[in-house]
Amino acid sequence: MRIWQPEPDEILLARTPVTFATGHAMPVSGMRWFRDTERRDIQDELPGWPEGPVYAPRSASGSLTRNIGRGGAAALGAALMGFLTGGGGSGPSPSRAGSVTSIDHPDEVEDFPVVWAAPGTIARTLPWQLDPDRSPAPERCRTHAIVTDRRVVLVGLPVHKDKGLIEDEVLWETPRSTISRVEPRDFRHGRDVKVTFGDGSWCRLETVVRPEFTRHLAGPLNLVPPDALAPGQRNAVDGFLVSARAGAPDCGSPVITRRSCGHYRVEVLPPSRFDSFFGACELELIMDSDGAEVELAEQHPDDF
Repeated sequence: MRIWQPEPDEILLARTPVTFATGHAMPVSGMRWFRDTERRDIQDELPGWPEGPVYAPRSASGSLTRNIGRGGAAALGAALMGFLTGGGGSGPSPSRAGSVTSIDHPDEVEDFPVVWAAPGTIARTLPWQLDPDRSPAPERCRTHAIVTDRRVVLVGLPVHKDKGLIEDEVLWETPRSTISRVEPRDFRHGRDVKVTFGDGSWCRLETVVRPEFTRHLAGPLNLVPPDALAPGQRNAVDGFLVSARAGAPDCGSPVITRRSCGHYRVEVLPPSRFDSFFGACELELIMDSDGAEVELAEQHPDDF
């Protein structure tokens, strides 16, 4: 196995599957584009990228006509409402985390850029392997994002029958300091993330485990050293580690973060629980300021 590991003084925070996102509104369903700031297609300008499909957004009239053939007036009405709200009337039903209404009509309904980048900017350096349309066998390979306290790394790896077999190939990396903003995008299934770099370029990614990807990137990284904890909290962490190491002896030092709600999140990412499909499966404890475990029903959205 070739599992990517951080430097000895670097802290591993997350490992999640990622790809470029895919449009779901009717005009752009199943499509994605790579744009400059004038909204020109730049996929042929990206160095080292293999050829990919050329898409054109569907017109409202063309999409509505197709829906009339499928279901008559009822489908026409539903499609029309989709266009008016940005829902598009096609694609999967929104999940509990998703939204039927777009808040970014130009980039989610009329067009669907997943790279927005002027010449010489960071988003133009992203690897082509993030694009499922360019992978020769997307069902047999994955791209993962690895988040540490100092950088974000993208790796490519094959998916074997044994999903615990990891063979990482580093494709790209960037210091955390180059990332200015990480924003969840809920239209339509609640799995997309917009990552904006300091030079103004951005990309739109999709991950099936979005909270894990955004947790340590979307805001300040409030890491808490174990010796800064109150005695009750240190006891809780020690007990958590004993339990965690009973099932995963390769658990390393815990990552402890103070959440904005006042709770503390304690997690470990043992390599024995890495999965070529889902990434790292963390073991976690949510505790309060006294070290008492916060039950699921009492946890806050920020805890996740």
